[in-house]
Amino acid sequence: MRLDDNTAVVTPLGTPAAPGANWQPEIGPEATGLVDRKQLPGDGRDAVLETAASILSRGVNPQAPQDHSTGLVVGYVQSGKTLSFTTAIALARDNGYQLVIVVAGISKPLLNQSTQRLRKDLNVDDVDGPLRWAMYTNPTDDENHRRYISAALDEWRDPQVPAQERATVLITVMKNHRHLSNLIALVRRLNLQGVPTLIVDDEADQASLNTLVNRGRESTTYARLLELRSAVPCHTLLQYTATPQAPLLINIIDSLSPEFVEVLEPGEDYVGGEAFFGGRRDLVAVIPPQDIPTDDNQLLGPPPSLLYALRLFLVGVAAGLRQGRSRQNANRSMLVHPSQRTAQHLEYRDWIGRVFEDWHRLLTDVGANDPDRRDLIEELREAYDDLAVTVPNLTDFDEIMQWMPRAFSKTSIEEVNARGGPTPDVEWQRAYGWILVGGQAMDRGFTVEGLTVTYMPRGPGVGNADTVQQRARFFGYKRPYLGFCRIFLEQDALNAFEEYVHHEEEMRQQLQRVSTLAMPLRDWKRAFILSPDLRPCRNNVIQYDYARGRYADQWFLVKMVETPEEVAGENDAILQAFEGSLGFTPDTAYPSDQAAQRHMIADNVPLRSVLSDLLVPYRAADASDTQEMTGLLLQLSKALENDESESAVVYRMRPAFSGVRDIDGVGRISSIRRLFQGPTRTGAAASRQYSYPGDMAFRDAERV
Repeated sequence: MRLDDNTAVVTPLGTPAAPGANWQPEIGPEATGLVDRKQLPGDGRDAVLETAASILSRGVNPQAPQDHSTGLVVGYVQSGKTLSFTTAIALARDNGYQLVIVVAGISKPLLNQSTQRLRKDLNVDDVDGPLRWAMYTNPTDDENHRRYISAALDEWRDPQVPAQERATVLITVMKNHRHLSNLIALVRRLNLQGVPTLIVDDEADQASLNTLVNRGRESTTYARLLELRSAVPCHTLLQYTATPQAPLLINIIDSLSPEFVEVLEPGEDYVGGEAFFGGRRDLVAVIPPQDIPTDDNQLLGPPPSLLYALRLFLVGVAAGLRQGRSRQNANRSMLVHPSQRTAQHLEYRDWIGRVFEDWHRLLTDVGANDPDRRDLIEELREAYDDLAVTVPNLTDFDEIMQWMPRAFSKTSIEEVNARGGPTPDVEWQRAYGWILVGGQAMDRGFTVEGLTVTYMPRGPGVGNADTVQQRARFFGYKRPYLGFCRIFLEQDALNAFEEYVHHEEEMRQQLQRVSTLAMPLRDWKRAFILSPDLRPCRNNVIQYDYARGRYADQWFLVKMVETPEEVAGENDAILQAFEGSLGFTPDTAYPSDQAAQRHMIADNVPLRSVLSDLLVPYRAADASDTQEMTGLLLQLSKALENDESESAVVYRMRPAFSGVRDIDGVGRISSIRRLFQGPTRTGAAASRQYSYPGDMAFRDAERV
């Protein structure tokens, strides 16, 4: 807090420096003032401050004359990433950062959304006291910008200017090569020696990465970001995203490959994939195939599932209006995302508009005994009964109906796309209820205030996991009104979301361990569990192919067997030590008098010891084997997370017999069948029977 114009109280962190910290930020009045204005519940205030301090501490020390660092900050979709980087920006000012650049949004609405949020949360327009922020949006290299920004930075060098009167220059710029080029030209004309700078890349996996890497060229936005970094001698780049697959999978020598990671934890009112797709299904509905428009299924009017979704939404709007509009109940919204094609957006917008006119007329302009009116009221009652299951103490239906005419008059229906020109901004204060019809413009980064009902009759597309997840505008701080939320999805899209939840949680756990151990991200093996129906991200930003394996119910083979002597010796020692630790007994499942068909077995061996004593230390000499081995270890580790008591069956194959196997020219055994002994048969040709089932048969159907 500020005591007077020349004195401020700076609060040191109550916790030790974060693992991997390069310096220790102090929490000062700018950061504390921001979080106090947000009135965060519970321990949220301290958590946001400490996380921001942890993030900044991993970056460049503002006292360093020349240095740079790149960090990745991972949150959930709609979970408060903007608050995190806004707090980091405020904390940067508290600790002497003189310049902040926020690369925000690939469209004007997204840039405006971020700019207005920063202006509000940082209290930029506060005239009570000295100017603390000098804010510019999409500045150009002109005399005014150069003079004003240079003057602000010069005050940081002037010992006669009190610290609290030095304004931090805050620039927001669209993620567009033209606007970035203008900024670069301006920055190159400034004296930035000794100017600690924070660069925030919002939605860092979008547009920032090099989409021409596989052609040996640089995409324009990527090239401009590199030029911006090279023009700023001392800076920390923070990449914020909810879908970090692409930044993690690019070449680790790429200039945008992150060096450290911070995983954000959402506040207690946040609901995400686990809440909707982790087992609870009363908030999610499948849109039937006959309601989904395709070339073979042309819809001539609004399908029944859309009409039902509209009725659910209207009951929720009426209930919200009865409750009274407030800061916590400012809007109720419905998102209709039918396609990426704007022509279909217009079609759905027209359908909804006509339905609204008809329903409003039936409720206000016809007699109580009109059969169409009675049918509509019963259909609204059905929607009410559905919501009553998930909304505690829902207002009586008859009282809800008294508010229904106002639900129509207080709801605006808008098409959100660039069909008629620039994508329009949504003026949320203009109406209480909103029905937004659109596509890509309402994906990544677009905040839908008070979203309750989502209707999305489109599939997962090409199956890029990060793209599918970014459509989940229905995630967010919705717990106070979660019961009003409903999601209508096409079946394949629903499956994709369900699969993504498991992938996201497993990936976050890995990244959290990397952060906690202060492990450089370059040392972390990029290994994810992901449904075979999904790809981690678009392929055009990944220079080197990633390996995918399916290990369930299959034998796994390390193919390279001709290894350097040192590796072979170490592996032999590992095998002998592991074998000596087990109590093997003869396997009696297939008795035989042939040494080549007699094996030993150790049953109920803890899978944890198989991993720690055998598979983890075992060295694979070939790069492809190493990738496959990593995937195998990842899957087995996941099995242990699910059940720590998981056990395995270990066979010692034909210990009294030595066999010979052919290898190819580089030292590989190409397949399991070339390694394993096959089945043998006895008897006449017409009645041959298997006497030995083959090595593949020695396994347990339920265990490793």
